[in-house]
Amino acid sequence: MQITALWRYPVKSMLGEPLEGSRVDHGGLEGDRALALIDEDTGNVATAKHPRRWRDLLRYSAVAEDGRVRITSPAGWTRDALDPWVTDTLADELGRRVRVAADRPDAAAVERPDPEHVLDQGVEAEVETPTLEIAQGTTGTSFVDHSPVHLITTATLDEIGVEYVRYRPNLVIATPEGTPPYVENTWLGRELHLTGPDGTTVTLEVSLPTPRCSVPTLEHGTLPRSPHAVREPMRANRVEVTGFGVLPCAGAYAQVTQGGELRVGATVTVH
Repeated sequence: MQITALWRYPVKSMLGEPLEGSRVDHGGLEGDRALALIDEDTGNVATAKHPRRWRDLLRYSAVAEDGRVRITSPAGWTRDALDPWVTDTLADELGRRVRVAADRPDAAAVERPDPEHVLDQGVEAEVETPTLEIAQGTTGTSFVDHSPVHLITTATLDEIGVEYVRYRPNLVIATPEGTPPYVENTWLGRELHLTGPDGTTVTLEVSLPTPRCSVPTLEHGTLPRSPHAVREPMRANRVEVTGFGVLPCAGAYAQVTQGGELRVGATVTVH
């Protein structure tokens, strides 16, 4: 197997950036989910998982440059994410009082409606929005949903038939012809060795299947909505996610047991 795409998302729920290589440590890819918006009224982390309130975040993009993160708005401006002007402008554009945070609050939580309710009733419907604590599977400081690294295989993507960017993975792993879809389910508790051409190896331990929220179904930049992106895992891959119940999943979360430099083209072996 081989890594064919490597991505980071400097601001949670905004569009991210493709990479040719990245340093990886216990906290995941360098700069991934380093920042997030905090809803000043609720104290929760803003995420498009709550599409009625935050789906417009997927129209913004963020890149990391020279140790800084720059946000580009659909309104046309590009500015340093930590510029106070950005906080005020985002609040105006999103219609909510927000602040850009680099420090994850203790027990940071997001509002996560059941994606089935969102699909059945629509993105504007007022549905129940239970809160979920994020970053439960990491010792890092980023705003990841669970574990530091999120991966998905081409076997799963080809079966579902949608663009991988909808699932916001860090790693896309190309699998050999004939690999069954949702093969990630069989990797739980196993190690993935990601070895570059120079012999450097990054080691991951697969921790959980990735439960799918409504985010993959939403517009991503110029991509239109795609309910199929979650309806298919609902139909074909409901699995037990330890601590969370039986949920529709695609891809997997992983922890970093050996860090290093990771590049597109690295070979992937399962141990």
